[in-house]
Amino acid sequence: MFKTIGLAFRKIFGGHNQTDSENIDSNEDTVITASKRIIHEEEHQIPRRYLDDNAIKVAYRLTDAGYEGYLVGGCIRDLLLKKKPKDFDVATNAHPEEAADLFRRARLIGRRFKLVHVRFGREIIEVATFRASHDSQPENESGEQGKQCDSGMILRDNVYGTIEDDALRRDFTVNALYYCPNDHCVYDFANGYEDLKKGTLRMIGDPEARYKEDPVRMLRAARFAAKLDFTIEPATEAPIRDLAPMLKRIAPARLFDETLKLFQSGHAINSFEQLSRLDLFEPLFPQVQKLLDSDAPVPLEKIIQNALKNTDRRLAQRKSVTPAFLFAAILWYPAQLRMQQLMRENKMPPLPALHEAANQIIGEQVKSTAIPRRFSTPIREIWEMQLRLPRRNGNKAMRLLEQPRFRASYDLLLLREQSGEELGGLSQWWTDFQNADHKAREQMVQSQGGSQKRRRNKPKKVKPTSES
Repeated sequence: MFKTIGLAFRKIFGGHNQTDSENIDSNEDTVITASKRIIHEEEHQIPRRYLDDNAIKVAYRLTDAGYEGYLVGGCIRDLLLKKKPKDFDVATNAHPEEAADLFRRARLIGRRFKLVHVRFGREIIEVATFRASHDSQPENESGEQGKQCDSGMILRDNVYGTIEDDALRRDFTVNALYYCPNDHCVYDFANGYEDLKKGTLRMIGDPEARYKEDPVRMLRAARFAAKLDFTIEPATEAPIRDLAPMLKRIAPARLFDETLKLFQSGHAINSFEQLSRLDLFEPLFPQVQKLLDSDAPVPLEKIIQNALKNTDRRLAQRKSVTPAFLFAAILWYPAQLRMQQLMRENKMPPLPALHEAANQIIGEQVKSTAIPRRFSTPIREIWEMQLRLPRRNGNKAMRLLEQPRFRASYDLLLLREQSGEELGGLSQWWTDFQNADHKAREQMVQSQGGSQKRRRNKPKKVKPTSES
């Protein structure tokens, strides 16, 4: 694999002078190393004030101790695109244990891929050691450093190398950019700077082999294309549809985290379009995709699109979002259809049927994306409220208004009607009810066939007790 990636780099840098840009040996098994293009500050124009102070402190601490330290990856990519990075990562030639010893508030994490987290208050700077290809040390039979299964998937990746090695094994060229705090230059090892200017997302090395190493890279391709509005280079895109089923081998907990990155980072609707186009939505939501491919009489795709647009809008307004609402919206129609099936075939009442449907639908979903209980419980409550919101007579409307899940349930009700489900103007009634004063609310409740006032219960008769 390492040789394959190296040959790919040779093609990328084919127009360069080999004696200056590549270190090539006459032996065909020798690893080919791409050149380092230095992009000076006056060219890249990354304002130093936009760099994270704590990340710079970490890099300086590493260099003061005799190691290398660079800001790397997505933070540099985003700064070059005039975007605000979500976080900053540091890469170094210090091994994880060596790096951890340099910082008072640092801890080692991971086993498959060892990292160091350095904490500054609530901020965490992630420090990664330069990695080489997992198969660059064939004498390592124990698999403690690098290990790969028969399908090509990397099981462990703790083979350390140089900065050039590290650039070779990163996923996309635009992520193989390193910022040096000492000379304020950007080091480019994969022609990523040019791809960045062209808006091209290109895999480093052979795309099929790289996806087999880690199938999540296919989701990353969709996410970066959506987030950056980039075009996926044809050779990078070509294997994705055939390899998409490999995502089913990935741990559901990891896919849940990747789903949140896709749908809760401000570009959810674009991510959904990319996932659908590349056949990557089905491994994440198999039950939903099955309904999308069928003739089910529900506006499923519309409610998904509206839910994702709503999420993007809230994030743009700096409002909070929760995975519980998003999953409740995406899985609502599978749950509703299952509930109707249980009512029809098992003669179950609506509420018990919904509870059983929720158990089945969520139980199936967690096999693909492991939804934590702190989110699955609110999903069930939001769904249950969909059955209760039509009941507005008497004191029920006010009681529903006071429920903790009312707002999320009301938002789902809005989405249902906006997506084309016929509910008789129920969402508009609840909109008006929330905006009405006390007297108007009482009139609205009375129009539903009941009064808002509570009836006083008659006092129970107390039987006289015999005194002894």
